[in-house]
Amino acid sequence: MFEIKEFFRVTKEFLKLMPVLAVKPTSNEDTVSMATVLEGTVAKYADRSMIIFEGRELTWGEFNALTNQFAHALMARGVKRGDCVSVMMENRIEMLACTFALQKIGAISSLINFALSGAQLAHCVNISDSCKCLVGEEIYASLDAVRPQLSLNDEDILWVADQRSNPVPQNAEDIVSTLDQYPNTNLADTNSILAGSTAMYIFTSGTTGMPKAAKIPHRRWMAAAHAFGLAGCQAKPGDRFYLCLPLFHGTGLMCGIGSSFYTGASIFLRRRFSASEFWSDVQTYQTTNFIYVGELCRYLLAQPPRPEELNNPLTRVFGNGLRPDIWDEFKQRFGIERVCEFYGSSEGNVSFFNALNKDRTMGLTPATVMLVKYDVDADEMVRDKQGNLLQVAKGETGLLLGEIDDKFKFDGYTNDDATESKILRDVVKPGDAWFNTGDLIREVYVGFALGKAHYQFVDRVGDTFRWRSENVSTNEVGEILNGCDQIEMANVYGVDVPATEGKAGMVSVMLKPGQVFDVDAFSSFVNANLTHFSQPVFVRVQPEAATTGTFKLLKGDLRKQAFHIDQVTDDLYVLPPRGKQYQKLERDLYERIMDGSAGY
Repeated sequence: MFEIKEFFRVTKEFLKLMPVLAVKPTSNEDTVSMATVLEGTVAKYADRSMIIFEGRELTWGEFNALTNQFAHALMARGVKRGDCVSVMMENRIEMLACTFALQKIGAISSLINFALSGAQLAHCVNISDSCKCLVGEEIYASLDAVRPQLSLNDEDILWVADQRSNPVPQNAEDIVSTLDQYPNTNLADTNSILAGSTAMYIFTSGTTGMPKAAKIPHRRWMAAAHAFGLAGCQAKPGDRFYLCLPLFHGTGLMCGIGSSFYTGASIFLRRRFSASEFWSDVQTYQTTNFIYVGELCRYLLAQPPRPEELNNPLTRVFGNGLRPDIWDEFKQRFGIERVCEFYGSSEGNVSFFNALNKDRTMGLTPATVMLVKYDVDADEMVRDKQGNLLQVAKGETGLLLGEIDDKFKFDGYTNDDATESKILRDVVKPGDAWFNTGDLIREVYVGFALGKAHYQFVDRVGDTFRWRSENVSTNEVGEILNGCDQIEMANVYGVDVPATEGKAGMVSVMLKPGQVFDVDAFSSFVNANLTHFSQPVFVRVQPEAATTGTFKLLKGDLRKQAFHIDQVTDDLYVLPPRGKQYQKLERDLYERIMDGSAGY
């Protein structure tokens, strides 16, 4: 009986997919963009609520008018099609308006993580070759601190007011105060923007060096928004998205905002997530769809039950990282009917989504993919004597590769060398090319699924791990820590922490000759040079670095031993939750970490 029910349920889900599958793929030469998607939705729903933020509500027409004013203001300052402008703001209406103003011009939005500071921030602004920077009042101080490292003049810094609790800086221009001078009408040239042109840069933590700027063309953004909005979360104009993920990331902007623009569903926007206020927000604003990362779901489950959970309007969630161990509990406790888990990197050509609403899976993919054997300890792909990659058996975990072809392009980064480093060539046949995702996944059995293989995410490999919903480059963090006066060599890796999502950063450090570990100086260096999510949680002080015969840093045994005080004889230090000062890892805190009560 169950199999029959599942047959009809899956068939019904597939029928809902048909309108999406029937749409002809957008070509690079088509004159459509996310800006025209917005204007099309405005034409249909001008007087309907579009966004609610901190007590302020705009209709689709009002938001479009604001966006147009920003566009005209930017053009008056010399911004033109093909130019790049850095956008640095917290989640708020103006951040969206500035981003889409640039889309209307045909310029590129370089979306910079507002948590960055110092060398990382300067690097992101500079490699995007930005001609202007739209910076929010709330984070202006971070940008001002790196001004000497930027190629931008005072007139290139456009200050976007927030609460106006700070005066307008002397070396920046208050663009918001000038908006009334400009028309609120659509730009005629928007309709000639090519779908293949670059809409934005999203920064990713690369396996080497500083963050890389991934190029996102309009056609790719449109494809993601269309699929997730209509087939994934099955949104309608009467729905409302709960969105608290940072808008400089693909999940929040490409999938969340994009889905809203395609479907006419409105948005409740928060600057940041609050587990304690979540359910009261859901009830107050009657949100029906939640855009998540797995960490937020785990936070909600950790909260004590509250009355607002009951009979809540939230029935659909979509995002990534909802782990199988909490999937069922999350659905049952909060009455969730549909989980559209998806997988895809900002820069990659491979995406999966749970279109058939199968439990504990990231779904299926239309792309051609291959899972190859990967030696986790050696951090390398396994090859046979002829140098060929080996595919894993069904159900085994393997490194995910996605074939690059005309339909599933790899748009790459602003840096050609970085782009080429992610491509494997001549894998199956001479002349082919495959994108190396850097992720381990496995095929899983989900029952009747129209013959479509379904998959689960397992882990990141090698030099990148995920913590606090952010990708962290071990090499990038290691390079920064090597700049600390007392450190000879820093070896960074991710380690599992019970009751948390992703992996926490850990570093094994070898000190310079004659040095004794100065925990206060190290803490100060970390706070000054690393963002909160990239700061190592654990520190191991080793007498010498473990390397291969070719002097590659070894991480396999270090990951296994992690911070376990019964396995490690070296000195161990820990950064307590929300702390700024490292301390010796003692037994009582270790045990709280292991039982999940430490607060990470």
